[in-house]
Amino acid sequence: MIKQLHILFFMLMTSSSLLASDKEATGNKSDEEPTRLNLSQLAAKSDIVAVAQVMDTDYVYTRSFPSEGSAFLRILIGYKLNHPVEEIIEVFESGLHPYECYFETPDVTEEGRRFLVFFRLDPENQERYRGLAEGCALEILVAQDSRYALRYPVEGIALSENLVDLASPFDFRDNYALVEEETLSPADRDAMLSDGHIIPYLDEYKYTHGIDLTTIRRLIDTDALKTK
Repeated sequence: MIKQLHILFFMLMTSSSLLASDKEATGNKSDEEPTRLNLSQLAAKSDIVAVAQVMDTDYVYTRSFPSEGSAFLRILIGYKLNHPVEEIIEVFESGLHPYECYFETPDVTEEGRRFLVFFRLDPENQERYRGLAEGCALEILVAQDSRYALRYPVEGIALSENLVDLASPFDFRDNYALVEEETLSPADRDAMLSDGHIIPYLDEYKYTHGIDLTTIRRLIDTDALKTK
């Protein structure tokens, strides 16, 4: 089941990349890729900036891909909360597009993935949230000493910041630090192996680098986290 979910998630991200390429080829300015922002700019645009964990999803699937519906996330650490929120929040998404805000459904035997999230209130329903046009989530892994670290290389948001100098080796105990070969493109796999960002581990690969969450927090301006 987990293997199937990983493959589905990879296919979804590949589909999004192809969609982005198609739109770029059309020259339609309204569909151009969003401007890259840094973490402070993302936070300033958001109503919620937090560390959150995926608890469940309720998606409509089209050809095996989620095409509309909600994810339900538990707030673990709140950095910016523009409105009073419950412990569990609903995040809605619709359609397929670059930087879409869908989440992998947790297996019943495992905890859900953790993310540093940037959400805005849904203008159509103030009881739920949506991702930003630039993306909504950067994955967080748990180290052996229980520290949170942003997984490196980062995926999910095209940041303007170059974080390579902040990444350091981590021994992750998080099951989500493991990645199956078929979920990586050959080019990505070879590049990350060459850079030492993944290593062979049993029959899979394991991420080896991250950025400590306290370091990431210091990159976000205090003013960007002020509530409205």
